[in-house]
Amino acid sequence: MHPRTIVITGASSGFGRGLAQRLAERGDNLVLVARRKALVEDMAAEHRNAIAVHADVGNPDEVEKVAAAALARFPRIDAWVNNAGVAALGRFEDVPLRDHQQVLRTNLGGALNGSHVAMRHFRRMGSGTLVNVASMLGRTPAPYYASYCASKYGIVGLCASLRQELALDRAERIRVCAVLPMAADTPFYEHAANYTGRSLQPFPITDPWQVVEALVDAVDNPRDEIVVGLPAKAAMASQQFMPWLTEGATAAVSQQLQMEDAPPADPTGGNLHSPLQAGTGVEGQARARMAAERRVRRS
Repeated sequence: MHPRTIVITGASSGFGRGLAQRLAERGDNLVLVARRKALVEDMAAEHRNAIAVHADVGNPDEVEKVAAAALARFPRIDAWVNNAGVAALGRFEDVPLRDHQQVLRTNLGGALNGSHVAMRHFRRMGSGTLVNVASMLGRTPAPYYASYCASKYGIVGLCASLRQELALDRAERIRVCAVLPMAADTPFYEHAANYTGRSLQPFPITDPWQVVEALVDAVDNPRDEIVVGLPAKAAMASQQFMPWLTEGATAAVSQQLQMEDAPPADPTGGNLHSPLQAGTGVEGQARARMAAERRVRRS
């Protein structure tokens, strides 16, 4: 069996970097995609069967170049993981409209662009696995995440529609999987645009490696949706049977933690319009930062 070739967008940190590490360890061919050119080039240099592609997934022409680079090096693409994501957090009208638009362009537009290129290739080859990283915020909304929620709801809907088309064509060897994690301690919160006026307080926050393992599982054993972790599964069930209670409780807790208890913070546009040098690991600083903030409040 030939080594599989897997495209990973958003590969320079967080889930994408962790997935690249896991797949490289077992010898898969990797196409590592990110805006941070030097980072993915360094990652590719560490692995004999990896290439780096500098691209903004919100630009469809650049995503076409990702596929061209992959097929220039490897015979086919077996799986495509749309993982790149950004966020602009704050009261809806306090977030600049261009920032909301950039969230949609990167998250939903990036998934749409990557899915379009991948599905055309999979149709030609007769098989393949498309993995789109959504979020539990694509099922259970939260205040102050308006455009992020919109993008993730869109990804869940995109996956569902693609699965219907494949079923109608009896294309059983092409799979589309949506992965729905909760908040995880990756550099995501170091990169996010923040207009709340407060330090970001994600909850409940999970280990990013749990999500990485779910992504490996999605590549190997794709299912329609993979909900990651017990808190996410509980939230899914609660949203299904008691949406009014779930949304009310989420709003109240978000308001208390994010807008009332959190320490002040200056506004930032994060990495929306240009990449940041900070935050290059799989894990981030959110848990350590929030623990330090709690110690300060108690003192």
